[in-house]
Amino acid sequence: MSDKISVLYTEDEVNARIRELGEQISRDYAGKSIHLIGILKGATFFTCELAKRITIPVTMDFMSVSSYGDSTESSGVVKINKDLDDPIEGREVLVVEDIVDTGNTLSYLLDNLQKRGSSSVKLCALLDKPERRIKDVKVDYTGFVIPDAFVVGYGLDYAQKYRNLPYVGIVEPGME
Repeated sequence: MSDKISVLYTEDEVNARIRELGEQISRDYAGKSIHLIGILKGATFFTCELAKRITIPVTMDFMSVSSYGDSTESSGVVKINKDLDDPIEGREVLVVEDIVDTGNTLSYLLDNLQKRGSSSVKLCALLDKPERRIKDVKVDYTGFVIPDAFVVGYGLDYAQKYRNLPYVGIVEPGME
């Protein structure tokens, strides 16, 4: 597998950036508590690591929203596969996503969550790929801005594989 995936960000680089994001979020929400909404499955690793580095009170929930299936291209159709377990009314919400690509899924999701009566809804993404943006989505906290390449690792997958890689890598062309 290592001959088909080149390392974009090492495990140490990812961990250092997540620590910085946790510190920034803790400062920005000082005196408040924050409700993290991790987007399954890709943001699971990132959500848990980020939560450990936030020093203010944290609650968590997860949603599953998809527009990819087993493809590398977005289908454009957004589907909520798993909704929140608890209401978010009156809460400071931070959506935690693995990657912002076209923005189609997140534009829909952020709009959906804002209509549920939270105090605020912001977005934190490990990776941002602005070259591919179709819908304008504001990423409030960004781990890394990346080129237009298909990436895996640290929760990101290719047909459900490679999520467990401890780094972020680029899938080389011709990967089956």
